[in-house]
Order: sequence, then structure tokens, then C-alpha cells
Amino acid sequence: MSLYTYKQQKNIVLIILIVLGLFLAYSLKDIFSALLGAVVLYTIYRPMFLGLIHKRGWKRSLATLFIIISSFLIIILPVFALSWMVISKISYYSANPQQIKDIIGHISGMVGIDFQQSATIEQAMRNIENWALGSFPSVVSALFGIFLLITIMYFILYFMFVEYESFESTIIKYMPFREKNTLLFAEELKNITYSNVLGQGLIAVTQGSLVSVGFLLFDMPDPLFWGVVSTLLSFVPVIGAPLVFVPAGVIAISYGDNFNGVGLLLWGFILVTNIDNIMRFIIAKRYANTHPLITIIGVIIGIPIFGILGLVFGPLLISYFLLLVSIYESRYGHQASVIKKILNPSTAKPEEDA
Repeated sequence: MSLYTYKQQKNIVLIILIVLGLFLAYSLKDIFSALLGAVVLYTIYRPMFLGLIHKRGWKRSLATLFIIISSFLIIILPVFALSWMVISKISYYSANPQQIKDIIGHISGMVGIDFQQSATIEQAMRNIENWALGSFPSVVSALFGIFLLITIMYFILYFMFVEYESFESTIIKYMPFREKNTLLFAEELKNITYSNVLGQGLIAVTQGSLVSVGFLLFDMPDPLFWGVVSTLLSFVPVIGAPLVFVPAGVIAISYGDNFNGVGLLLWGFILVTNIDNIMRFIIAKRYANTHPLITIIGVIIGIPIFGILGLVFGPLLISYFLLLVSIYESRYGHQASVIKKILNPSTAKPEEDA
């Protein structure tokens, strides 16, 4: 005869499950970015995968391998190349800070304020270099760790696709909503992922390309490098790209190159910033409206956790969290929420569960 009642046994098993679950979650914290990356890639490539296996008759394993190779060539490899470019340039300026000292000395002479403090400049360059080496997925800083995370991400993604019915049915089974609301939640999740990853990525690449063209047209140095920097900074709305073209234009004017300096500033404010607003409006209309505040806060908390990938993962996690809040309120709440207004999901609204 058992020493415990049925209710006590149930509570003991539940406590053990919670403790083991927390232990596993803590143990897997270092590969959380790989898991999140697999979920993001699954969401983005799911329509292509279904098209390949149902319309074209591909085997699941072949379609999955095609998606893995294409995503590596389109997403992962360019990120490595751009990161390597940025880190190499930062390392160059850190080893040869004279160019930066000359510019700061010139500006100091113009405004009458002494910014020319060698120790401060060199320390600042070291800090920037250390941050870059810790943030960017560079082959110099963490080749083995990054290779391991990418391998794990694609390993998870492979089985998510090959066994997609089982994967999706399990998600639906354990979601605390009715099946209809779970499907609406999945649709909103897809829209948010598309808005944050594809939408914001397209905006960033477009702005970075325009900044490169502007640097080239107005005879500014290193147009490709500063275009890459602008691409990364453009994930931060409003203030991203101007952090590159405004100082460049002002420095050019300070050296007496008024035509190119003013031209770059006009190019930036008229074309680069406006293309940002237009594309965000189109993306919000088609998928979901990610509030700039969500993006900024997401970037702030995402970069220390995920490195440069936090530009995408940070806002994405906040958007996922707010979507869950919205779903929860549709089930249990009766009053409008400020968070729901900030999130502003697309027209599909989960109905209240019975």
C-alpha cells in the first residue's frame, strides 16, 4: 500500500517534472539561440517546404537539405562575411588610430574644444574592438562555438521539417487554447516573424545599399564598409542609418568639401530615411506592425544575450511575448490593454475560448 494519496503522488510527480524542466532549461541556455534560430527558419521556409513536397513531389529529406543549403548561402554565409569585414576594419583602426586622431584634432580646432586626448581615443578604440569581437559571429573570436550552434540549429531544423506533422500536432496539443485559436496564434506568429526578420532585414539591406551608393556618389571613403555598418545599424529604427551618413557629411563640410558633404546629407535625409518609412508602412500593412519602441528595447536587451544576432532575436522575443499577452487577454481579460495597442497585431483576432 502506498504511503501517499493519489493527490500527493500527483503533486510529487509535478514538482519533479518542474525541477527537471528547470534544470534542462538551464542546461540548454547556451544553445537557446540555436533553438530560436531553428524556429525562425522553420517559420520562414515552411511555405517553400510544403510547396516542394506537395506540388513538386520532392522527398522530405531532399527538400529539407535544399532549404538548409539555401538558407546557409543566403543568410549565414553573408553574415559571416559582413562580420569579418567589420571586425577587420575595426582592428585596423585600433592598430592605426592616427586617422581618427587627425579627424578629432581637426574638429577640435574648428569648435575650439580639446577632444584630442590620445589615451581616451585609444581606450575607446580598444573598447569598440572588444565589443565587436564579442558581438559579431567572427571566425576569429568563436569559430568552434559558432560552428557548433549552427550545426545544432540545422540538426533541429532537419527533424522539424522531416517530421513536421508530428511537430505541429504536438505544439497544437500542448498549447493552452482551442485548436482554432492555436491556428490563429500560429498565423500571428508567422506575421510577426516575417515582419521582424524578412521585413526588417529587407529595410536594413536597402538602407545600407543606399548609404553605400551615397558614399560612392559623393566621394566618401570606404563606401562598402560604411554600407555594411549602416545595414547593421538600420535594424534600429529612425536613428540607425543617420549615425553613419550624418557624421560623414559633417566631417566632409568641416574639411571644406561643402558639395559632397551637403549632397550626402541631402541624399541621406531625403532618400535613405524616407525609404525606411515607406517600407515599414508596406510591411506593417502586409504582415504586422512592429512598434519602434519594441525594436529599440529588443536591440538593447538582445545584443548582450545573442551578440549581433540580438538585432533580430531581441525584438522577435519581445514581439512573441506581447503576442502571448494579447492571446491571454483575449481569453481571460475584458479590458483594453496598452500592450495590445503597442503590439497592434494584424486583423486576425483569437476568439475567446469557451
